[in-house]
Amino acid sequence: MAVQVGSIIEGKVTAIKPFGMFVAVSETEQGLVHISQVANGFVKDINDHFTVGAPVKVKVLSIDDAGKISLSVRAALPAPERPEREERRGGGYRGGDRGGNAKRDSGASFEDKMKKWMKHSEENLATINKKNAKRGY
Repeated sequence: MAVQVGSIIEGKVTAIKPFGMFVAVSETEQGLVHISQVANGFVKDINDHFTVGAPVKVKVLSIDDAGKISLSVRAALPAPERPEREERRGGGYRGGDRGGNAKRDSGASFEDKMKKWMKHSEENLATINKKNAKRGY
């Protein structure tokens, strides 16, 4: 049976390296599972997850022109369950002024807000320039 991209197959771990593990996918072919594809979540040491000779289900991610096979254990696993998000109660306003005093400016247009910001920025820059001039910069 030829190995095909997208298929999930059972292989056997043949070697473990710091960057990934090699998996025999047929009698004559083996592929690489990069360390980032070993499990859902961060993997510091593959030896904590697999041993040489262990059977493993992998998904064939790609086969390049040279015949190198890229594999993933992570893609062969069922998607991890995500905890259900709690519905937010009440309105959408979370509080805080978000740096622009959102409560006061909530009805202002973008252009008005931009003009106000530019004026404030110019005032701050003028203050900085005055302080620097006094210091002799």
